[in-house]
Amino acid sequence: MPSRLGGFLGRLIPPTPLSRRLAMQSLLFATGAGTFNTGSAVFFTQVVGLSAAKVGLGMTIAGVVAFLVAYPLGKLVDRIGSKPMWALGAFLGALMFAVWPWLHGFSQYVAMSIVFEVVNNIGQAGYNAYVLNVLPERERVETQAHLYSALNLGFTLGAVIGGIALAFDNLTLIRWLPLLTTAIGLVNAVRILRLPAPPDAAASHPGAAPVAEPVAEPVAEALASISAGTPQAPGALRNGGWLATSFFTGVLWTNQTLLNVVIPLWLVQRTDAPHWILAWLFGTNTVLCIFLPQFTSRGVASIGDALRRVRWSSGFFVLSCLITMATHSVTAFWAALLVWLGHVAVTGAELAIGSSTWAFQAKLMDPLHRGEYGGASEVARTLGQWWAPALYTWLAIEHGDVGWLVIALIAVLAAVGMHPSARAAERFAHRHFPADQRRPEPGVGPGPEAVGAH
Repeated sequence: MPSRLGGFLGRLIPPTPLSRRLAMQSLLFATGAGTFNTGSAVFFTQVVGLSAAKVGLGMTIAGVVAFLVAYPLGKLVDRIGSKPMWALGAFLGALMFAVWPWLHGFSQYVAMSIVFEVVNNIGQAGYNAYVLNVLPERERVETQAHLYSALNLGFTLGAVIGGIALAFDNLTLIRWLPLLTTAIGLVNAVRILRLPAPPDAAASHPGAAPVAEPVAEPVAEALASISAGTPQAPGALRNGGWLATSFFTGVLWTNQTLLNVVIPLWLVQRTDAPHWILAWLFGTNTVLCIFLPQFTSRGVASIGDALRRVRWSSGFFVLSCLITMATHSVTAFWAALLVWLGHVAVTGAELAIGSSTWAFQAKLMDPLHRGEYGGASEVARTLGQWWAPALYTWLAIEHGDVGWLVIALIAVLAAVGMHPSARAAERFAHRHFPADQRRPEPGVGPGPEAVGAH
């Protein structure tokens, strides 16, 4: 038993120095963000002075702007480089938190939210491309599973810190709490600067246009491509398979809408289960997402493996709908138990689609234009899930059993559509992308250390 426990705990630790520091970076980022997010409702309503409706409206406006800038910012990553963009976004994002305590009123809140979303997109686009650029192909899925665990652990630590601050019931403390997030964010940004630069794309892909870190000038890039006799691949927006795969991925990620919105509302409005069970629901999800991603992602090495996880995800999604659907006509005890099981099932859907998403990113994105592909994917994924909170809530709460069955059918159709779209993207990659021949061990960056972190 001790050896089995040791083996289990050992697999929770990222296996390489690079992946361990990336996980620490994720932990830092999520701890800072989680600290602020935990008290954000109190901060925006009682410190900034907004109504709940205005808070939601501002978030919606900022979300629209984030949607519009996702693709151009992704292309900018390919121009400037993933590490500089990530560091810039992390640094500006940390400074943005220091501005929050000084704001008052709706117009300032909206302006700040828009800028904050753009800055966040800069950092996220750079981070996503950096992780794929710096890691050897065989390590990408496993490492991203560890990063997902670290994010969830960080958000949990942030929630504890934020919860302690809220317990004092002191608005002055809540007003200045964002400064703690700023401090953590600045540490994060400094650590990013110490990371190794990703391997040069031109060196990794002989004969390809030198679109590396930093990227060549457009004219020089084009001349290099012509002289090498290797025309550049069509852009991400011309890769229909990738866009469709990203869209269907977004649909399957609506499991988060079930997790955070629909099931909690269903429990409160349509069952006799005690409301305190909500804490157990979210606690279970957090624990599972800390300890299980590195196990559920094992063995995902090909598009076929990723599509198998897609089927698992849709199966858990359907199971969650069927279990939750049955809770409105049972006693409080059974309602609480079944809702909890439904929440566990939707967590299974989350873990499975996470594994497939990381594999699709590793296999189906142009290695010379990961920023552009990431931006295009963000746009398509948003289209695949922005409608879910309103539609799913209406279907479940207003239409009961029929509504839950429709929600389950949406997940099944997305999984069915994912198979031809992913295979089309795979064929596109084989036709147009250079073979990914990154070095087995990523190059050593400046200084004595050869590894970095999020």
